[in-house]
Amino acid sequence: MAHKHENDTMFQFFEWYTPADHQHWIRLKEQVSFLSNIGLTAIWVPPPTKGGSPRDVGYGAYDLWDMGEFNQKGGVPTKYGTKDELKEAIEECKKHGIKVYFDAVLNHKARGDETEVFKAVAVADDDRNVEIEEAHDITAYTKFTFPGRIGKYSDFQWNHTHFSGTDWDAKEKRSAVFKIEGENKGFADDVDRENGNYDYLMFCDIDYKQSEVVAETELWAMWCVNEFGIDGFRIDALKHISSGFIAHLFEYIRKESDSLNFFGVGEYWKKDVNDLEAHLENNSSIHLFDVPLHYNFARAGMEGPSFDMRTIFDGSLVQSSPHSAVTFIDNHDTQPYQALESFVDPWFKPLAAALICLRFDGYPCVFYGDFYGIEAISADKPHTAIPGRKEMFSRILLARKEFAYGDQNDYFDHPNCIGWVRHGDEHHPKGLAVVMSNSSAKCYKRMNVGKQHAGQVWVDMMGYWKSLAIVNEEGWAKFHCHSGSVSLWVEKEEGKNWTTVEEPSPEDSERHIREEDYAREHADDTSDDDEGEARKDSNNDEDPER
Repeated sequence: MAHKHENDTMFQFFEWYTPADHQHWIRLKEQVSFLSNIGLTAIWVPPPTKGGSPRDVGYGAYDLWDMGEFNQKGGVPTKYGTKDELKEAIEECKKHGIKVYFDAVLNHKARGDETEVFKAVAVADDDRNVEIEEAHDITAYTKFTFPGRIGKYSDFQWNHTHFSGTDWDAKEKRSAVFKIEGENKGFADDVDRENGNYDYLMFCDIDYKQSEVVAETELWAMWCVNEFGIDGFRIDALKHISSGFIAHLFEYIRKESDSLNFFGVGEYWKKDVNDLEAHLENNSSIHLFDVPLHYNFARAGMEGPSFDMRTIFDGSLVQSSPHSAVTFIDNHDTQPYQALESFVDPWFKPLAAALICLRFDGYPCVFYGDFYGIEAISADKPHTAIPGRKEMFSRILLARKEFAYGDQNDYFDHPNCIGWVRHGDEHHPKGLAVVMSNSSAKCYKRMNVGKQHAGQVWVDMMGYWKSLAIVNEEGWAKFHCHSGSVSLWVEKEEGKNWTTVEEPSPEDSERHIREEDYAREHADDTSDDDEGEARKDSNNDEDPER
C-alpha cells in the first residue's frame, strides 16, 4: 500500500490501440499490485462510458451512464469491459492505496438515436464567429433516448436544445459546423479563442448554458464518485468547454462529496504556456497537462546534441506554475498515427523520464504505451507496433519512490550535460544524484551530495555506468553517465547489485568500456577535458578540489 510520505505518481493505463477485446479492466486488476510496488499512486483510466461502437476508444461518447452494463451501440461491454469488471479493478486499486481518475468526455455526444429538424446556421471553419449563410432547417441526430438503458440511473433525454452545434445535416448529407439557433443559444464565450471561438470541436456540442444540462452532469459526476469511489477526473478537450462550468463542476463535487482533495486535470492542448496560464487564472480548480514541456522533449529528441539542455524547462508549465502542472512525455494523442502525433524519440525517453519523475516540481504521468508498448494499428500492419520500456521506466519509478525526496540543487551549467541532487528528507534520507548527456560523448558532473555522505561509495542504479563514485570529506563526488544517456546515483548497499536496464549492443558496450577506462584514468583530474563535461558547478557551494 502506498505510504503517505511517498511521492505521488500517475499512470495513464491505456494507449489508442489498446485491444478492443473487452479485457482491459481485467488487465488493470492483474497489474495493480505490480504498479503499486514500483511507486504508482494513481491510475488514469480511459473513458469508461459507452461510445458509439464496441471499438470506440471512448472519446465518441454516447451514454455516460452506461459503463458496460446495457446492450447499446453494438453490445453490452465497452471496448474495455463491463461495469462489474471496472468496479472490481477499482476495488483492487483501493486495496493497494492507488487512486483512480476517470477520463470524462463532457464536451460532446456522438451517435444520437433519432433525428430532429431545427434551425441552424453554418459558420466558417476557421472563424466560428462568422456565419456563412442564412439560418435554415437542418436534420440532425441530436435525440439521445438510450433505449437500452430504459431510464435507469437517469431518465434525462437529450435533444437539440441541449447542444450548441453539430456537424452533419442528415437530410442534405452535408458536413459543416452548424451553430444551433434558438433562445439562449450560441457558443460559450469562456473557451479558447482559436478559430475565433473554439467551443465546437466535433459531434453534438454540449451547451452548458442550459440549466438542465448542468444538473444532469452534476448528477452523473456524483454518481461516479458514490458508485465507483473515484478520486478525480481527467477532463477531455478542456479548451472547448466553458471554463466557468468546469470550475463550478469541481466546486460542486468537492462540496457534495466533502472531499476538498478531489482531483482534476484538464487536457488544454496549447503549446504556449501563456495560454495555459490564462486558463488557470479563470479556473484555478484544476491542474493542466504540461503540453509545452512535451514539445520541449520532442524537440530535444529530434535535435540531439544541438539542443541546449539548460533550456529544457523553458516555457513549460512546471517552470511557471509547478503546483498546477501534470508532466508527461507522451500520451494516446501524441503516439504515432494520431492527430497530435509528436512522439518523443526513443533515445530521449530515459532522459525525459528522469526529468519528470526525479525532480521536486510537477505531478508526473507515465504513459501505458511507453511502459507496456503500443499495439499495431491492425494485424496487416505489424510494423506499426512499438515495444514498451517497462524495465527502464520501472527502475526510474523505483528511484522516485525510494530516493527522489527533499531539497534539490541543480547543475544546469552545460548545454549537453546537466545534473541535479536530491538531498532526501526525514523519511527517505539517502538522497539521489542524477546526471544526463544528450551528446555523443560521455559526461560527468561534480556535485555535492552533503557532508553526511562523506566516504560513501555511490553506484548507478540504472546499471549503465559500472565504475563507482566516491564521496569526499566535503560531500563532493564526480558522477558520470554515458553518451546520450542518464545515470541515477545512489549509495551502494551491501548485498544490493543493480542489474543493467536494457542491455546495450556490443558496439555500445565497447564504447562504454572505453569511456569508463578513460574516466578511471582521470578520476583525480580536476581539469576540464574535451568530451562534453561541465565547466563549473551552478549552485552556490564551492568545490574544494578546484
